[in-house]
Amino acid sequence: MREVTMMTKQVRDLEAMTANEVIWEIHAIRYGANRGRTRGDNFILETRPTELMPMDFYCWVLRASEQVIVVDTGMDPVKAARHGHGIEHSPVEIWRSLGIDPAAVDTAILTHAHYDHLGHLDALENAHFHMQAEEMAYVTGPWMQRHWFRRAYAPDEISRLVHLLHSDRLTLHGRDQDIADGVSVHWVGGHCAGQEVVRVRTARGWVVLASDALHYYEEYERGIPFSVAFNLSDMIAGHERIRALADTDDHVVPAHDPRIALIYPGSDQQPSGSVFRLDLPPLPGGAR
Repeated sequence: MREVTMMTKQVRDLEAMTANEVIWEIHAIRYGANRGRTRGDNFILETRPTELMPMDFYCWVLRASEQVIVVDTGMDPVKAARHGHGIEHSPVEIWRSLGIDPAAVDTAILTHAHYDHLGHLDALENAHFHMQAEEMAYVTGPWMQRHWFRRAYAPDEISRLVHLLHSDRLTLHGRDQDIADGVSVHWVGGHCAGQEVVRVRTARGWVVLASDALHYYEEYERGIPFSVAFNLSDMIAGHERIRALADTDDHVVPAHDPRIALIYPGSDQQPSGSVFRLDLPPLPGGAR
């Protein structure tokens, strides 16, 4: 009888702990696109290099009651035009339309420092940023002497990171780091030296925002690398790390795949095609 009572208490304690866990919404903000991109732009040794393979651009907002965490900040329109990308929505305006005052955001995650992820740092004027220490070492170190490795970085944005660091507004963390209850970041490398993914507890389970560890679902499905890479072996090994962190493959979300807009429900309160709810189950027939 005593053992049964103890087991009952353990179950109740576990249920109480679960009830107290923070459950997050994930709002995926689709702010831009490149409709002229080809498979040859995206994949190494591609057999159909001239076939069109459009790319969408996303950043994300995590929300749990009054808590808000911004994950990456989108792309500066001038830099977008320079690289041939189109801006369709301002992430800053989408934040506001979601009821988020950018000046009131206190926590932001930078999954890496490529130009399409750092475009609106200054809009988050009071936020504290978190980024892999390996990414800062990479973008300020000798690899940047080579054009191949520096081509997706903007010197003014790297300088801004240095200023944030010296202003005590940037934490450079190790490979695995808890950011909040139910939100953690994990190094995978590959695409760049400090590429990380974000693991989020949602009502449907643990979702992994793969960021640029996966640009498209196809990389994950076929076990192939994306064309922009620092370390191909880390990039491919990262697929298994992502699988281990997510509840299922349908809980993994890449950063640039147009299929996302077909899989997940859109927000009723946002312009059509601009915000999708990754914490909600995929649409009927829309699972990856």
